Amino acid sequence: MELVLLADKPEAIPQIAKWYNDEWGTPTLNQGANDSSRSTLTLESKLKDYLNRDKLPQILLATHQDEGCGTQVIASAQLRFQEMTTYPETSHWLGGVYVDKAHRGKAIGQCLINGILDLARQHQVSELYLQTEDHSGGLYKKMGWKAVEQVTYHGVKVLVMKLKLNDFYCEQQRQA
Repeated sequence: MELVLLADKPEAIPQIAKWYNDEWGTPTLNQGANDSSRSTLTLESKLKDYLNRDKLPQILLATHQDEGCGTQVIASAQLRFQEMTTYPETSHWLGGVYVDKAHRGKAIGQCLINGILDLARQHQVSELYLQTEDHSGGLYKKMGWKAVEQVTYHGVKVLVMKLKLNDFYCEQQRQA
């Protein structure tokens, strides 16, 4: 497995847009059935904003070399600004963490999140937020993320979590 930026593999945009639409594109109670803001084509257009190498936002991809098929994109995650309007515009977020169903349960998500944390550190981000529908915190809690609050956002109950990167890296060094 290799981690690469979307900027180095822009042909992956349609696949990522399909994943995101399939996973999170269902209209919520606050959206009409004809809402096109989460259509695959709209998402493809928005994902072009992530074609950055030296600035945020960025998408990190996990790729896998598959015999006969070449390199396949198997997961993605975003390092972005302000995912929730109830948080400051200057906040940084981990978002869009998606692992292809055929590759789940292989620690790819954890590897990808660690890659995002490394990117965040390179961009001098000191803390990251995320939102998850898993109110237990799941993998994020195991990785040291702390619960901030449970809220209903766009009709979905989510847990907002935060990670202070300096604390995370200090803990990693202590465990090594």
